[in-house]
Amino acid sequence: MSNGAIGSSNMLMETLNIHREVAKGAINITSNPADNGMAYGSFTELIKSKVSAVNQDQNQSSMAMAAVDSGKSDDLVGAMVASQKASLSFATMLQIRNRLVQAFDDVMKMPI
Repeated sequence: MSNGAIGSSNMLMETLNIHREVAKGAINITSNPADNGMAYGSFTELIKSKVSAVNQDQNQSSMAMAAVDSGKSDDLVGAMVASQKASLSFATMLQIRNRLVQAFDDVMKMPI
């Protein structure tokens, strides 16, 4: 496994751990970042950061596939892993968006 794949795996595990702590209520994402080490000050910043991370995964996957296609790299397995990681992170982002849209629709349908 290449060093870049290990670094991205560590980042993915760190992100999953943060999400687990947020789900448990141990971390409040709207609190002061200095309180719990979070770099996110608001929900908007959190979403922007995650969309940026998904975009970065997509770009890395594209570069790895292009390198394999052009013959600059022979790491086909690494390129396929990057592609699957990008696909999974994009699918996860879509499901989160769908849940947010559904929640907004539910709020809009509530009687006043």
